[in-house]
Amino acid sequence: MKNRFILVALVLLVFFVISFLTNILGALNPAIKESFNLEFSSLGFMTLAFFSAYGFMSIPSGVLVEKYKEKKVMLLAFFLAFMGAILFAIFPTFVVFLMSLFFIGTGMAMLQVAINPLLRTAGGEEHFAFYSVLGQLFFGAAGVAGPYCYSYLVENSNEEIGGQSIKTFLKELVPQDMSWVSIYVLFAIIALIMVFVIFSFKFPKVDLKEDEKAGEWGLIKSLIKNKTVIAYFVGIFCYVGFEQGVSFWISQFLETYHDVDPETIGAATVGNFWGLLTLGCFLGLVLLKFLDSKLVLKLFSLLAFVALCLALYGTKDMALIAFPAVGFFASVMWSIIVSLALNSVKEHHGSVTGILCTGIVGGAIAPFIVGGLSDLFSLKIGMMFNFVTLAYIFGIGLWANPLIKNKTFKSVSDTSNVEKEPTLVNEEILDFDSFN
Repeated sequence: MKNRFILVALVLLVFFVISFLTNILGALNPAIKESFNLEFSSLGFMTLAFFSAYGFMSIPSGVLVEKYKEKKVMLLAFFLAFMGAILFAIFPTFVVFLMSLFFIGTGMAMLQVAINPLLRTAGGEEHFAFYSVLGQLFFGAAGVAGPYCYSYLVENSNEEIGGQSIKTFLKELVPQDMSWVSIYVLFAIIALIMVFVIFSFKFPKVDLKEDEKAGEWGLIKSLIKNKTVIAYFVGIFCYVGFEQGVSFWISQFLETYHDVDPETIGAATVGNFWGLLTLGCFLGLVLLKFLDSKLVLKLFSLLAFVALCLALYGTKDMALIAFPAVGFFASVMWSIIVSLALNSVKEHHGSVTGILCTGIVGGAIAPFIVGGLSDLFSLKIGMMFNFVTLAYIFGIGLWANPLIKNKTFKSVSDTSNVEKEPTLVNEEILDFDSFN
């Protein structure tokens, strides 16, 4: 029993580390632009390098987990993250930075696939939904902690600790005019610690359920030709594109249009975006017990549209509130889109999930497009591209026709005297949130 809870704690820690390493880019954006003297479009290469790894590795990672099991895949994932972080800390150039982001992104994609079956086995199937939500809470907490940690390292670079300043401690690795690189030194340390921690653990045998297996390549090819699967793949592409297309540019937008310090208030606003995105999921859980998921998706999409309008065209004070509000209203989109997708196909849910998660590559493309449009016109006009991805998400709420609808309190009362039909997938839609 004790070992089981320790292993669950390890998986929750992995959720935290994944988010900590993933969601920091938006806070670093202005500092990176200044350090390397980049155009907006060049900044877009950062997300292209990081999230393209998800496109390449989501499906192969499932094959690796089936063949080599979770422990080996997780060790390799954190070793790649360590190599990427330490490589950039030693050679802080933009080209090396892009290579570093791809290595780290590859590691994070591998971890996303490995940890969910492990969490189900370690915590027990009867507790899987609870631990999935708890994992999401850890994921969101790290999204908040990352930008605040960055602010701390930059603001307190001369603070004395034990008679020696942090700046002195890092000066051999971090250029004086690039203090933000210190966060990647921290990443390298964290990743290396995780390698040793995971190596010391004895993992249980994990028997993958049918909806967790990657499937054969022939099956995946046939599913790619399925119009329904492709439509929802585009939905995931647009959601992650919207999420990153907003969060990645928040700090830069606030500095450009409102003269907000990107290393303090700008970073904090990015952290608040991820914090409210996490809190919004719990409101979504409640709403989905009363309302149809398609209606919730349309409602939150419209509210996200209003919040983004206020963020782009409102005052400074409005923007500081509206940008995190966008995260709040985006909170339910991932889980609803995934659940609608899986409830729209009769079988092969594991393979479908792998294809859907490949859509995370949208996080690479959308910020890149925003950057390109910003160079041609302005950052404000560039960020209007996010309305395009949001429109598609709203459209899903209009055309989605799942074979199984989410169960609400009303539907339970209406069918209390009717023999129930078997559902296609687990109704706990948050089981899939950790892929994002």
